[in-house]
Amino acid sequence: MSRTTGTAQKTESVGTDAGEARITWFPAKGAVLVLAVSHGAGGGIEARDLQALAAALPDDRVTVALVEQPWRVAGKKLAPAPRTLDTGWRGLWPALTAPGLPVVAGGRSAGARVACRTAAELGAHAVLALSFPLHPPGKPEKSRAQELLGVDVPTLVVQGGRDPFGRPGEFPRGEHGIVEVPYADHGFAVPKKAPLTQDQAMDLLTGAVAGWLGGQA
Repeated sequence: MSRTTGTAQKTESVGTDAGEARITWFPAKGAVLVLAVSHGAGGGIEARDLQALAAALPDDRVTVALVEQPWRVAGKKLAPAPRTLDTGWRGLWPALTAPGLPVVAGGRSAGARVACRTAAELGAHAVLALSFPLHPPGKPEKSRAQELLGVDVPTLVVQGGRDPFGRPGEFPRGEHGIVEVPYADHGFAVPKKAPLTQDQAMDLLTGAVAGWLGGQA
């Protein structure tokens, strides 16, 4: 299956206490939810998983909002401290709730951590954690599990089978669901010799997220 990028209706700049952020909207007809997802510390909204969700989910009545943190909008190469990321996300929240629909907070890697840390205070309907960085590579003793376990709304983790930041089997038991994308790394890239193609890996990811979101509407 070939993948196409969704068609954005508008890009919106939003001022926050951390600087100017940006939301790229992929609207759905008859939308019942907004999925707001932000990028990680090493890339932007061009990430394959974020683009795949933006292309697929509007057909399932989910409006997708791809969020760019202020440091990315400013053209900086390094992400700021976690508290600054949280500040940027908080500042964006009123714009994300403006459509009047329940908002599922999400993100990949560092963005997933932000969504987990702020879900309760912002009133997120649910949390989607893509490539949650459970620990730094090779340092399982430096666990960030409490950020995930502290979320008290429905939460789905989607994790690559060979993610060095935490493989699915390393995650502690909790109320969250977990979906494995076999053979995938932290960016959900799969080796050319893997039994599934890159497109199949993305179909697995988007299908799992769509099915889970259907239960949150």
